[in-house]
Amino acid sequence: MRAAVLYEQGKPPVIERVEVADPKQGEVLVRMVASGVCHSDLHVINGHLPANLPVVMGHEGAGVVERVGPGVTSVQPGDHVVLLWRAPCNRCYFCGIGKSYLCPVAGQIRWTGCLADGTSRFSAGGRTLKHFGGVSTFSEYTVVMENAALPVRKDVPLDRVALVGCGVMTGVGAVFNTAKVEPGSRVAIWGAGGVGLNVVQACAMVSADRIIVVDILDNKLEMARQFGATHTVNARDTDPVQAVRDLTDGYGADYTFEVIGNPRTIAQAYEAARPGGTAVVVGASPVGETVSIEAASLVLQEKRLIGSLYGSTRPRVDMPRLLDLYVDGKLKLDELITRRYRLDQLNEAFAAMERGEVARSVVVYD
Repeated sequence: MRAAVLYEQGKPPVIERVEVADPKQGEVLVRMVASGVCHSDLHVINGHLPANLPVVMGHEGAGVVERVGPGVTSVQPGDHVVLLWRAPCNRCYFCGIGKSYLCPVAGQIRWTGCLADGTSRFSAGGRTLKHFGGVSTFSEYTVVMENAALPVRKDVPLDRVALVGCGVMTGVGAVFNTAKVEPGSRVAIWGAGGVGLNVVQACAMVSADRIIVVDILDNKLEMARQFGATHTVNARDTDPVQAVRDLTDGYGADYTFEVIGNPRTIAQAYEAARPGGTAVVVGASPVGETVSIEAASLVLQEKRLIGSLYGSTRPRVDMPRLLDLYVDGKLKLDELITRRYRLDQLNEAFAAMERGEVARSVVVYD
């Protein structure tokens, strides 16, 4: 089978033949059907985020269960599944309190590149390859832990299902779960990429009053309007903080979302939140970067600066619900997919994303 393997950060992944071993106890072999092209992969490729190398890339995907290992009971061959790049162990403290996205076992799998038993199922030329996020979706087949394969309804095309595995869940969940945006709120969003557009549409779904989107590309701002933005600000020629304040009676937004991962824009989003408001950081910043804010404002203005990992998701509740919303015509998934690529065109897809040409691209295998 073929897969996208990253051997060295700063260089593009290589599409090559890879061997995948049979699933072991509690594991599942999945035939991939679609994988979204996400900035988180690009952050690893560019060296902004660490990863154990060499690694089979990809973390936003969906496919069909091909085979299951001993002890697997929640899925069976033929099931359609969305893959979870933060697969819960369902045993730790965080899983027990409903915050499985903070599960340390899931974190260990992400940082080691190995499955729960500390080994990998991928190899090439006798060399072990690591799993990215425990799922490695840029591969024709992948082996994942049982808890990373969430069965979903079969009447939703799998290229749409794939988007729910990261970008949609991360953006919508930041609004629904992390911030809990109230109807009539005034919100501002920094970044109109694949995740940012989902923050926008989630704010529209909860009937936010004003939805202000900040970006530096006019085509992205036009996309944001299609997803529910009421106002747009091009930060190339306008001070975005002042623009947000001007659009919110001088006070600032009730909720702001930073969906870029840049310390400067994180600070802007915090500044643009009103006294008593909440700034939510969704974008992944390079490791080691710091943000400078006025410390006194945390107390004197009672502002909140919080993070949102994976949309604070409860996967087995939230992801099926998102697909139900799509089927009911309330969640835009079709409109997110700007382009479809084959696996050997993956680096073209990353280049298009870097140029800001797409909302979301999807690699399709069938």
